[in-house]
Order: sequence, then structure tokens, then C-alpha cells
Amino acid sequence: MLKDKVAVIYGGAGSLGSGIAQAYGEAGARVFLAGRTRETLRAAAARTGAEYDVLDALDETAVEAHATSVAERAGRIDISLNLVPRGDLHGVPLTEMPVEDYTRPVVRGITCQFITARAAARRMGAQGSGVILALDSGSGNGSPMMGGTAAADGAMDAMIRQFAQEIGPAGVRVCGIWTAGVVDTLTVEKLAGAGAPVMNDADVEGIRDHLNSLRMTKRSPRVADIAALATFLASDAGAAVTGTWVNATAGMFPS
Repeated sequence: MLKDKVAVIYGGAGSLGSGIAQAYGEAGARVFLAGRTRETLRAAAARTGAEYDVLDALDETAVEAHATSVAERAGRIDISLNLVPRGDLHGVPLTEMPVEDYTRPVVRGITCQFITARAAARRMGAQGSGVILALDSGSGNGSPMMGGTAAADGAMDAMIRQFAQEIGPAGVRVCGIWTAGVVDTLTVEKLAGAGAPVMNDADVEGIRDHLNSLRMTKRSPRVADIAALATFLASDAGAAVTGTWVNATAGMFPS
């Protein structure tokens, strides 16, 4: 589905980024992972067969230079996906949350997404084709105890639609995936990093079971599910999809 396509995945060293990178590679794409930590990038590249570059996606000069470098090495950029963490903090009521914890994912998230989407849009617009993808939890639709995640997601939702309207005439599609609680990415370490209380493997399994119970299908999305959807949206088979967000929450909320 992605034969001869060139993809850049920012923040691609995590479990979701690695899963999508592997799916893209299996579909025929040449994949570049970009992130700040060489060790995790190297490991992800070894697992997926992707190439990698160390990069801070909040540095607009570095992102522009990297996009130019990828285009020079591979001839073009066909797919851009940003999965860079935003520093979201969950589980604290808004009435008790410090301002900086609320605003951090909003400012960091929209800045990072704008920088990478703009770099891709400039090059895709010039070549007359390409797909810019984003992913968030869909919390912009309303989600309690999620801190600044709701505001950050809402800002990203709006930005993606605006990019789609502005660069669509140049042949570039821009769309996003809503997904929340991809169960095989949930670990003790990841939940602790999101501000959750200290827990063990049994606690995490309980969270997974609870997430399953919230879905219309009673089955939470897996990495493979999201990777397959990201592959479809990036391919010519998804040519009619732009300016919108696909609800891949397995029915956590209707849309």
C-alpha cells in the first residue's frame, strides 16, 4: 500500500511509533524515525528496519534542516506523523492542578505539531502530494480528570483541519486519529510518567480491563489496529479522507 513512499515519524521510538513504523515498512515505505534519544531510536530502528535521526522536534530550525535532509536522501517526503510526548499529567482535578501542569501539554503539543506539520506541508505542497497525520486521545470532545490533555487535543484537532483546508488544493491531505488507552502500550513505567500513583502489573491489568469495559466493542484498540489504520490513511486507498479525525477508540465515545 505504501510502495516507494517516504515516511517520517517524529517521536517514533515508542511502542506506538515502532508499531506504525513496522507497518509502514511492511507496506513498502522507507521510514525515518526522529527523536531526542539515540539509544531508544537505535533500538526501534533495529526492530523495524527503519532509519533514524536524533532530533528535537521543538527546534524549528532543526526540523526544517532535517526535512531537507530526508528529502535529499530519499528524494521526497510522502508521509509525516508526529507522536512526540507532550508531558500530559492526568488524575488531578483542575481545581488542584498548577497552571504549568495544565498549560504544558497545550503549549508543547501545539508548538511541536505545528513545526513538523509546517515543514512537511512546505515540501509536500511543492511536490504536489503527501499526507500529514496526527494522533490524539479525542479528549477535546470532553474528558474529566485529563488535565490539559483536553485543551491540547482540541487545539490539535483544529490545527489539523486548518492545515487540510489551506494545503488541500496543492494535493496534500491532512487528517488525524483519535485513540485512547491503546492497551498494549500501557506499562507501569508509562503510567507513572503520566502522573499515576505507583502501581504494579496487576494494577495495570486492572486498568486494561476497565478500559475494555468502557468500549462499545468491549475490546480496546491494540498497536496493530492503529498501525493498520495509519497505513490506510497514508496510502492512496485513503485518498478521499482529509480535514477530519477518525474515531479509533473502539467506541469510547460516539462521533
